[in-house]
Amino acid sequence: MDSLITAAARALAAGDPLGALNRVALREDAPALALRGIAMAQLGDLVRAKTLLRRAARAFGPKEAVARARCVVAEAEIALVSRDLGWPQKALGKARATLEAHGDPVNAAYAQYLEVRRLLLIGRLDEAERGLAELDFAPFPPASRAAHELVVAGIAMRRIRTKAARAALARAERAARQAGIPALTAEVENASLALNAPAARLMARGEERLLLLEEVEALLASEALVVDACRHVVRNAGTVILLATRPVLFALARALGEAWPGDVPRGILLARAFRAKHADESHRARLRVEIGRLRAELRTLAGVSATKRGFKLVPRGASEFVVLAPPVEGEYAAVLALLADGESWSSSALAIALGASQRTVQRALEQLAAAGKVQSYGRGRARRWMTPPVPGFPTTLLLPAPLSSV
Repeated sequence: MDSLITAAARALAAGDPLGALNRVALREDAPALALRGIAMAQLGDLVRAKTLLRRAARAFGPKEAVARARCVVAEAEIALVSRDLGWPQKALGKARATLEAHGDPVNAAYAQYLEVRRLLLIGRLDEAERGLAELDFAPFPPASRAAHELVVAGIAMRRIRTKAARAALARAERAARQAGIPALTAEVENASLALNAPAARLMARGEERLLLLEEVEALLASEALVVDACRHVVRNAGTVILLATRPVLFALARALGEAWPGDVPRGILLARAFRAKHADESHRARLRVEIGRLRAELRTLAGVSATKRGFKLVPRGASEFVVLAPPVEGEYAAVLALLADGESWSSSALAIALGASQRTVQRALEQLAAAGKVQSYGRGRARRWMTPPVPGFPTTLLLPAPLSSV
């Protein structure tokens, strides 16, 4: 490798893309194309970066498998940043295997780190944790260690383990300072801001207030009976009743929880659970059936008693009944939560992250665009959607339940 290529590579490793381009901008050989692609990615021109990396991969000879694998890893990172979640993961796995076989453990580990980041982004935390457990970034450069700790913090935040998240962010901050890369330092700072932003709303006894993630953790560990509208469960002291697949029962539980210790009139329950504007005897009969089902589901945690006006909850053992709701609600709150990270998303990537059909997501985006809440650019498969970040709203800590597919 010649001196200009070596100098450009060192400049990129130090977070200086302009310095790298000064050395290889006019060269068309494979190593220069690869370095130019990485530099353009660091500067934010992801489309140009992807083109250069693909040219570089084709230009490397048949005996340069490691160089081609590194191009694949770089392209995978660009796909992740541009929220192209449909990018072929098999190609990344193959590149990782090639790097491991040829003695490049740093880039092989980085390839797996990208796989873990994708799993974290789409909410597959168990798989992300298993992948992370296979990695040991301790002997690697500071930039790699910082990236690793950011993923550790991201998983801890999703698991609502704030102590572990803060410890990981502190380690990430130290590693980022050692690396001396401004963009990496900024990423750590943004993650810290998300941890210190409101993560949910507490609704109890007719009042409402915002909670930080630490307060959410303390609430879930308390003796209070919690109707969790972020995950559509009812929980108390380690007992969790899943209602995510039973939206009518959850709507009834939430309405009763918001009114506790009072009762809820039957008309309001019909409107909340069935969206019935004019209730008839069939609606009232259905309400009695669903209340019976809810009573059976909650029997270990609370009772549901009839009153003259309607129904009320009677906790068993718990001294308090509260509702935990997302900081922002609405029909398409989950879409807005993902877009609030400031990145541009394709509708297919949003569908993967939300576990919904692409048509359902497209319909949601069209309605949000009509309301002026999101905007798009590009056409066809290149179309991307984005919105300015919502102030004080951590994007993926406590996402609402996925959109129902159509």
